[in-house]
Amino acid sequence: MKSFDIGKNDAGQRVDKFIKKTVPNLPDSLMYKYIRLKRIKLNGKRCEISTRLKEGDRVDMYINDEFFEQRFDRYDFMHASTNLTVLYEDENIMLLDKKVGLLSHPDEREYNDTLLTRIKRYLYEKGEYNPSDENSFSPALINRIDRNTGGIVMAAKNAEALRIMNQKLKDREIKKFYLCVVHGILKEKDGTLHGWLTKDEKKNLVKVSSRKTEGSKEIKTKYRVLAENKGMSLVEVELLTGRTHQIRVHLASIGHPILGDDVYGRPKDFCEQKFGRGLCGQTLHAGEIRFIHPRTGESMALTCPLPDYFEDLLRKLRMSVQ
Repeated sequence: MKSFDIGKNDAGQRVDKFIKKTVPNLPDSLMYKYIRLKRIKLNGKRCEISTRLKEGDRVDMYINDEFFEQRFDRYDFMHASTNLTVLYEDENIMLLDKKVGLLSHPDEREYNDTLLTRIKRYLYEKGEYNPSDENSFSPALINRIDRNTGGIVMAAKNAEALRIMNQKLKDREIKKFYLCVVHGILKEKDGTLHGWLTKDEKKNLVKVSSRKTEGSKEIKTKYRVLAENKGMSLVEVELLTGRTHQIRVHLASIGHPILGDDVYGRPKDFCEQKFGRGLCGQTLHAGEIRFIHPRTGESMALTCPLPDYFEDLLRKLRMSVQ
């Protein structure tokens, strides 16, 4: 028999979700059976799978020791790189500089080395995260950016901070600013783009229309032109909504795709021919974020430096961020 005391990170979760994460070797069929037979109890009494746990609760599991055997001799995240740039960190949140080419989250193609797994390794080696102790909560990203976009990504170290920051995202209380270089000279030097976005889940591509259609989601993108030269524009963008590929597809839809974006813009060869091989990645950077700290209430504003290739491009275009 093993007992688990519910702390802040586990509070608010359903009993079945807690059990699955705490004892992943236990089949669902046996979990439901053991709950029914009172071999899994909450505060010494029978519980329902949908019961929400509260801080201070106690879960007792009268099940075979084999289900509690250590799952990993070596955690998967220990295969991740130790290359991690931390812009800000406290006991609740982290702000990271995600590099171009690095996935935010694991997917079917890359599981071990992502921003999230690097964060887990970093905190594990600092002694702040141990999957064996944190039964239900592991460090989680608050926002994410595309693989070929660099810049600020936020992470939460505990469940309370994650809940607060997710609500701030939903309420649009987190302001995110991007820099990008686009093809062409925009007629209007500032404004707000409005449209409706639909996503092809199989292809992971999106498109924008001016009218609402079935399954579409509203998008709003605020922009300001900072500099112009050689048929290119340096643009600051504020995301008023946060959808997949929103900035890239929204600017492309008005005839000003992002330089280096070979999905919604021009082929990569164009960039290399015009500015030289190795100079251009996708010129979209999550450069600034503003928010109220989830625990202290302090106003926070952090910036992230541009990657070298982006800086080189701006020098070649004789542009500067004002």
